[in-house]
Amino acid sequence: MGMAKAEVQGFVHDKFEGVRDQFQTHLDTGADIGASFCVTKDGETVVDLWGGHADVEKTRAWEKDTIVNVYSTTKTMTALTALLLADRGELDFDAPVAKYWPEFAANGKADIKVSHLMSHSAGLSGWREPITNDDLYDWEKATSLLAAQAPLWEPGSAPGYHAITQGYLVGEVIRRIAGKTVGTVFREEIAGPLGADFHIGLPASEDARVADLKPPADASISADPTLTDIKRVTLTNPGIDVSETRTRAWRGAEIPAAGGTGNARSVATIHTILANGGMANGKRFMSEAGCRKALEEQIQGTDLILGIPVRYGLGFGLSGPMSPALNEHSMFWGGYGGSIALIDMESHTTMSYAMNLMQGTTTGDMRAITLAMQAWQGLNA
Repeated sequence: MGMAKAEVQGFVHDKFEGVRDQFQTHLDTGADIGASFCVTKDGETVVDLWGGHADVEKTRAWEKDTIVNVYSTTKTMTALTALLLADRGELDFDAPVAKYWPEFAANGKADIKVSHLMSHSAGLSGWREPITNDDLYDWEKATSLLAAQAPLWEPGSAPGYHAITQGYLVGEVIRRIAGKTVGTVFREEIAGPLGADFHIGLPASEDARVADLKPPADASISADPTLTDIKRVTLTNPGIDVSETRTRAWRGAEIPAAGGTGNARSVATIHTILANGGMANGKRFMSEAGCRKALEEQIQGTDLILGIPVRYGLGFGLSGPMSPALNEHSMFWGGYGGSIALIDMESHTTMSYAMNLMQGTTTGDMRAITLAMQAWQGLNA
């Protein structure tokens, strides 16, 4: 007896049936086990889809309120929190990090700016000292090791993906300014007021709603023949262990570059702030100028970790040859495995995709891209 077909749930406005069909195809072909996709236009949700299963064994349906670890898509939430503080005049991206975090000046880092942290160019993409997964749950240890460390390359000279460290670096600056953790500021100032179901540090009460991630087929980084010293420190200390995302320790910790839990709806909803000039749900969160700061190019070049040409603004990837961002008013970020956030300030559009079947990518994959292409067709129809 065959299993019942997984039906896509949710709604699409007129002209977006192609998105629903594409989503259904992903479920039918096994490209997705369970997933969510959401599009907003001018602050209104025009696509909100979910479906499939929350576990690899397909015993739990992916429900409307299913959430999942989205890895680096979390970075957009940490960046937005910093942009919010900057818009209020509490944080200056051009100031030295040590202005807010004096211990950070150690080992030749007195001149590193907050903007370097935001744009993956601070030379602190990994920890020199060997650390374990458990150390990621120890905020004081993770941040103080970075504060004491010498840069891995000349700060500001080249981009190099701060895969896990960026969250601790930007997060500690936020904590020094606000007197609260980044997860708390994000919840109180952004997610809470928007009623958005995204968490940097997930309460245990929400564990039952979390989908299980299935790691990529080939997740071994250590076999990479191009492994430079910088790449090794960044990608293998500690290496990514997807099974950690099923633990209470990972979910509850604040890992602001990789540990966020949410779904496409919450990501797309939160980024309506940036896409709509600082207004969301009838409330002004930021000025339009404060939103547009994210688009200011900080650095471009071949990323020392990813090995691809990049353009980085303040916390986001900008349009370029390898980028899914479409124009100079748009930006994006992707998470390990395939999740993505796309923001276009020109068309006041946000898109997000979050799933549990991971592919071996850090910058979004064809599932998100094909859904986004169908959505653009609907927007332009």
